[in-house]
Amino acid sequence: MSSFRVRPATTADVRAIAALLDPWVQRRILLGKEIVTLYESVQEFAVAEADGRIVGCGALHVMWEDLGEIRTLIVDERWLGRGVGRELVEYLERNARQLGLTRLFCLTFEVEFFTRRGFAPIGEQIVDADVYSQLLRSPDEGVAEFLDLAHVKPNTLGNTRMLKNL
Repeated sequence: MSSFRVRPATTADVRAIAALLDPWVQRRILLGKEIVTLYESVQEFAVAEADGRIVGCGALHVMWEDLGEIRTLIVDERWLGRGVGRELVEYLERNARQLGLTRLFCLTFEVEFFTRRGFAPIGEQIVDADVYSQLLRSPDEGVAEFLDLAHVKPNTLGNTRMLKNL
């Protein structure tokens, strides 16, 4: 296999991102996303590309003035162990810093992977009450997962909520 490069996603990559996501949705490891939602959030995504093919993706979603989430981090199974996930996370962290974020959240089964990248499991309340009340107004499911709200718990069973200070 050849090398890969990480770059911002374009609308031309959306169907490949959806194809990467689909097996994980089928196994009920990740929640599905409608194709229109992927197009609407394409600017949040980075992709890893090798020989013109998308072999990984990840997104950075801003949640608050200092807080973002790494979400939809996926690596093609044939590319696991080749640094694709690491490079995607590093790319998204650089973007987070450029945006002025100082903390990154993730909800994951891959605790060891994220621990090696400086993330740590978090408890219940990690934002002050004022910010919490503002975040409650968000329709975004990722924000609900971050807040550990009861209505998302069936979707997050077995996942670990993790945070990294940048």
